[in-house]
Amino acid sequence: MGLQGKYNAPNPLKGEHKVKNSPFRGLRGFKDKDMQVIIGWILRAGVTISMLIVFIGGVFFVYRHGNSIPDYHVFKGVPWFIHNTGGIINATLNFKGQAIIQLGIILLIATPVIRVAFSAIGFIIEKDYLYTAITLIVLLIIVGSMLSGHPG
Repeated sequence: MGLQGKYNAPNPLKGEHKVKNSPFRGLRGFKDKDMQVIIGWILRAGVTISMLIVFIGGVFFVYRHGNSIPDYHVFKGVPWFIHNTGGIINATLNFKGQAIIQLGIILLIATPVIRVAFSAIGFIIEKDYLYTAITLIVLLIIVGSMLSGHPG
């Protein structure tokens, strides 16, 4: 059945150039509400996926270390593979529970950063240059802080 009856394509021979209720609006019909829906889905998906990754990492960790008895007389620091991104990825591919948990936490931290990036894209599409500049400055501060290791 498709779009019959609901959508009539414009006829340029009759002077019809704009379509008001087209499901194929393109970027010209992009509204603020559309961006809010996309950002909402990004936030929900990021939190849900990171939660599932942390849970799976916890299952692997308990499976491997559930029967071990902790020795509190000897301090054991954070494993070597948690210290950098490459180690986390390699340990995740080897199904180490702590690395999988760390990957889920990194994804959870990255979710609001992705939201800021998509907000900047939405402001660019809406041609709102003031908010685009402000959002890009915020994104630059966040990325700079993450890369340098220094806050704000």
